[in-house]
Amino acid sequence: MANSKYEYVKDFEQPDILLPNTWIVVRIDGRGFHKFSAKYAFEKPNDRRALDLMNAAAKAVMTELSDIFIAYGISDEYSFVFHKSCTLFERRSSKLVTTIVSTFTAHFVYLWSSFFPELPLSLPLPSFDGRAVLYPTVQNLRDYMSWRQVDCHINNLYNTTFWALIQKGGMDAKDAEKELAGSVAAGKNEILFSRFGINYNNEPEIYKKGSVVFRDYELVEPGSVTEVVDEDSAKVVEELQLSKTQEEKDRKRRAKARITVQHVDIIKDEFWERRPWMLSNKPGKIPKEP
Repeated sequence: MANSKYEYVKDFEQPDILLPNTWIVVRIDGRGFHKFSAKYAFEKPNDRRALDLMNAAAKAVMTELSDIFIAYGISDEYSFVFHKSCTLFERRSSKLVTTIVSTFTAHFVYLWSSFFPELPLSLPLPSFDGRAVLYPTVQNLRDYMSWRQVDCHINNLYNTTFWALIQKGGMDAKDAEKELAGSVAAGKNEILFSRFGINYNNEPEIYKKGSVVFRDYELVEPGSVTEVVDEDSAKVVEELQLSKTQEEKDRKRRAKARITVQHVDIIKDEFWERRPWMLSNKPGKIPKEP
């Protein structure tokens, strides 16, 4: 940039570099999606087309940003996770958040017609907001992911029961809310089964567990990997970073890995133990073609 008397305005820019050696979660949420879903008559309690569209946009984000090692989505929200050693955009919060939000929104709009061919988009177009949150330990990160998956189950059980009362029970929204006020999970399950013959356990996993997006490497047997992530390590970022050559090799290996969307339990240890590459930030072994 050429020097000029106006260059001083750069001094007004504030640094927003995220704390080093912490796990970065960029969480995005749909803006005004209650009205948006009503406008396009989303199916209740869940619209599989909309969820599949969200997942497709999330896969596109992960394809473009190999530094993301896992993402988790429910309803109109998605959480994208960067390893604590990540240095993408020099860990500038604004760059990370805006890149994910804009990339996700662009693919959501671009892919819309593939999932809703009979419903062309019109103004106002869908948009998302986002924020970056830092977690200092692996346990903090896993608790965050567990919190989102527990929320998925709680909200879906409520919504499934709520809409059953309306669609099958003939209630209006006010009466359905009153019926469910103060109810616990067992009570909702009883309503679903005794009144409508719905066994909640048989509901699709995508609705009960949400969507987990990650790169697909060969699974390992729990306990077979001795290396663990020392979450209390005092190592500074420079010590955690790989050489440029190794970093480029790992980037290429990640690019070769297939990105998969699964609807599995991420609260139990088994998910993480069988996929040690997630927390170690070292790409796993690419599965052989069948």
